[in-house]
Amino acid sequence: MDATRVTEQPTSFERPQAGADPADARGALPRASRPPALPVQPRPADGPPRPVQARSADGEPPRGAGPDAPPGGETAPAAGFEHAQPRSAEPGASRRRPAPDGIPAQPDAGVRTGQEAEASRWPDGQERRSPGAQDGREPGVRERRGPDGRERRTGQGLPPGRPLPMRRDGDRLRFVGAATRRIARGMDLDEIVMGLCRATVPTFSDAILVYLREPLPVGDERPVGPLVLRLRRTDRIPAERDGEVGFMPAPVPEQPAELSVAATELCEVRPGSALGEVLRGVRPVFTDAQPAAAALAELLGGDGRPAVPDGQRAILAPLRGRRRVIGAALFLRRPERPAFEPDDLLVAAQLATHSALGIDKAVLYGREAYIADELQRTMLPETLPRPTGVRLASRYLPAAETARVGGDWYDAIPLPGSRVALVVGDVMGHSMTSAAIMGQLRTTAQTLAGLDLPPQEVLHHLDEQAQRLGTDRMATCLYAVYDPVSHRITIANAGHPPPVLLHLGGRAEVLRVPPGAPIGVGGVDFEAVELDAPAGGTLLLYTDGLVESRLRDVWTGIEQLREKLQATAQLTGPDHPPPLEALCDEVLDMLGPGDRDDDIALLAARFDGIAPSDVAYWFLEPEDSAPGRARRLARRALSRWGLEELTDSVELLVSEVVTNAVRYTSRPVTLRLLRTDVLRCEVGDDVPQLPRLRQARATDEGGRGLYLVNRLARRWGATRLSTGKVVWFELNRT
Repeated sequence: MDATRVTEQPTSFERPQAGADPADARGALPRASRPPALPVQPRPADGPPRPVQARSADGEPPRGAGPDAPPGGETAPAAGFEHAQPRSAEPGASRRRPAPDGIPAQPDAGVRTGQEAEASRWPDGQERRSPGAQDGREPGVRERRGPDGRERRTGQGLPPGRPLPMRRDGDRLRFVGAATRRIARGMDLDEIVMGLCRATVPTFSDAILVYLREPLPVGDERPVGPLVLRLRRTDRIPAERDGEVGFMPAPVPEQPAELSVAATELCEVRPGSALGEVLRGVRPVFTDAQPAAAALAELLGGDGRPAVPDGQRAILAPLRGRRRVIGAALFLRRPERPAFEPDDLLVAAQLATHSALGIDKAVLYGREAYIADELQRTMLPETLPRPTGVRLASRYLPAAETARVGGDWYDAIPLPGSRVALVVGDVMGHSMTSAAIMGQLRTTAQTLAGLDLPPQEVLHHLDEQAQRLGTDRMATCLYAVYDPVSHRITIANAGHPPPVLLHLGGRAEVLRVPPGAPIGVGGVDFEAVELDAPAGGTLLLYTDGLVESRLRDVWTGIEQLREKLQATAQLTGPDHPPPLEALCDEVLDMLGPGDRDDDIALLAARFDGIAPSDVAYWFLEPEDSAPGRARRLARRALSRWGLEELTDSVELLVSEVVTNAVRYTSRPVTLRLLRTDVLRCEVGDDVPQLPRLRQARATDEGGRGLYLVNRLARRWGATRLSTGKVVWFELNRT
């Protein structure tokens, strides 16, 4: 190394200075400054230091640094002092330091010569800045123009208010980073497409058109139809804003606005076409070349091509997801704005890649959300039945908007004898697995209810089913059977919170039900209790998500629920129970901001009951005279109720059903008539085989009884009991 050269330590490049705006292009590079001088330490092997002239970048010595320079003047330190810094030739002046080996030369963003500094100022001495730095369009970008007012780099004059193009790689990197963050914030398809449009207009382009495949493939699905692109969204600078900021004058109403591309909504991409080749190439292209121009005309249709400016003012960027091309984006600039540069193709490629991957993920998320919604909808009853003597209302709330499924469920199952089974349960967790286990337990409960088993037996079989599903399948359940004739309710509990009964007078009572062990423990016995169910009372069944959270324990929540029910009942008075739907809404209003830790299932049952005067009940001996006696008893009951117009139909159907029961039974047959909104007839015997409707042949003497019942009755059915079966039918009263 030449002893006359001066060695300098390089400073780090592209490091923002303290207090500099990160969005400012000039804040990316530090200005050259004079570092503190290091102490001079001579080498032992060297002789006394000799002064060396500091040279400028072109190799000439600076002014005042010649051989005749005074001692202690503008001289550089000796070469032996490698860390010594040269003094500046002029006060306040600085020179750029060379980049170290292996690092490319950086653009001179922070240092300007005297002529550049002079050209960047107005005659009054104020520094020239882009108007966009004031209105927020392009903050920190310095406007560089010559004395004639034309742009220094392109030589083109820019109208006032026009945002400057991104001239440096740093500007493009900052824009791409901000745009991709905005695109990544979207969760669904519309948010991602809107984020792409809002990020690019007007910073990168004056208008944008986004086309997506119709329909969009999900995951690894292979599209079977032709490639069809649908215009999903467009965005552009409004015409009235253009006139305000000086982009261009407002268009005449009769003349179409510039960049108001009249594109077709649907475009079918034919194999081998120009558009198909551009999409297959994946890379963004300028539309001024002949193949790209043909592809653009095919995409926009015959009416859209003339509105696109000539030259490199339109970029067509294919949108490719994980597997295939899913759309295209068209970026447009007006003639008054500088055309796109080759580096802008890289920007368009980054925007298209991030948008396509985000759209792919959004489609997958939408499919998962759809599956979750459908699963939860099928696991829970779509509508509640309308059994005789009881009115029902329900609510279900997931743990969160993102967790659409859970393990909570409720159900209402009509039973023979106008009874109804009320079920509410909770499987551990609120995931797809919990929902699947809940569906299996709910199906098992419905099957067991159809066998008319006692509540404790239903819970016992549910416990066995949970053990068959797995060792860690735990759940709680409460099963209750309401009889509107006897005004009684039988309840069995498996580790579930106790129900609350709201009496007609406004008193709320927590029912004393043995808690039992949760379902899935195994080896435990369940106990059922029978309680009064007075007319006008409301039974509330719920899951622990309603009364338990991080902020309160379960018994505190149950007490708050009881107080809430009493306060709601006082609003309607002691003689009128609150409406069921409004009562459910009031109960859910007791939840606070921190009370939504788990799913919530709520089932409310209003006991209306059936009055004893509306019930007629008889026992018939299994003999040949039983059908005739049944007809006479039914006729008297209908006369007492004022339903003589139904006498003929009821006598015929009762005779057929009783005849079939007497033929096979050996014990007394039961006959019961219930007068509610319909007339219901029930015939029970001790034979478990259920009758089936069949088509009798012309030569058969029997087999037509159920055919008559099916034709004349409003509804009919047969239910197996633990002691036999019940055949029932209903007739409209009017």
